[in-house]
Amino acid sequence: MGATGAVGGALHAAWADAAPAGLRPLWQSRRDAAPGWLRWAPLDGPRPDLPPLEAVVVLSGVTPGADAPLSDNAALALAGLEAAAAAGARHVFLASSQAVYAPAGRPLTESDPIAPPTPYGMAKAEMEDAAARWRDAAGPAAPGVTCLRIGNVAGADMLGRRMAAGLPVTLDRFADGCGPERSYIGAGGFARVLESLLEAALAGRELPFALNLAAPRPVAMEGLLRAWGCDWTWRRAPAGARQSVTLDVGPLCRLHRFGPRDSAAGQMVAEWRRLGRQ
Repeated sequence: MGATGAVGGALHAAWADAAPAGLRPLWQSRRDAAPGWLRWAPLDGPRPDLPPLEAVVVLSGVTPGADAPLSDNAALALAGLEAAAAAGARHVFLASSQAVYAPAGRPLTESDPIAPPTPYGMAKAEMEDAAARWRDAAGPAAPGVTCLRIGNVAGADMLGRRMAAGLPVTLDRFADGCGPERSYIGAGGFARVLESLLEAALAGRELPFALNLAAPRPVAMEGLLRAWGCDWTWRRAPAGARQSVTLDVGPLCRLHRFGPRDSAAGQMVAEWRRLGRQ
């Protein structure tokens, strides 16, 4: 679900020539879709008849913006869960966000408090809570659920959108002379991780309810901008600004083997140029 969004579109491009072995994706779109796609607006109409499904990936969601109906994130997740149950799926993966966490001065783990400081983070936390309540009410025969707390997908994030729009970029400079570092993953890296998670789910492996998703090593923002070939301006970091906001991906690394360059800014940029929209 959500195959025409920024991340979903890149995933579709990654699997366009050949889906991973054993997987036959059914792509969903709210609008007119290509032959073989599922046309369905989950919040506007009844669910169409579905073929038997093994797993459902819900990338549909509302991102921050003026007057964005962020509460729709929970409704979209519940629509995906109900569709999965109706189609006999074993597992559902929901796109959550690192924004659900309270800020901390160390890499965030799945056991850290859920105390989001932004409306977007609060909406994703509400989505996770709704999914947990649905799972508990649905009983043992219901699909398993994993909320993917995604860091930043390079190119699909706010920085990528600013560059695509030709808008100026400003970075905070901290006392050590460097800018922020964040947890990122490339579009191709995201597709490979999802392949591993789907394989695990279909093999009957037990998966956690919440799972951080990013490449193993954080990315310096200025390094990412250099890889894009993008200019930026510095400003002194304001009081309270956090230089490092990163995810601990230890549990993910036990489910997926990352390549040596999956944390490299250059590879992330190359993957978005190949798979993304610009």
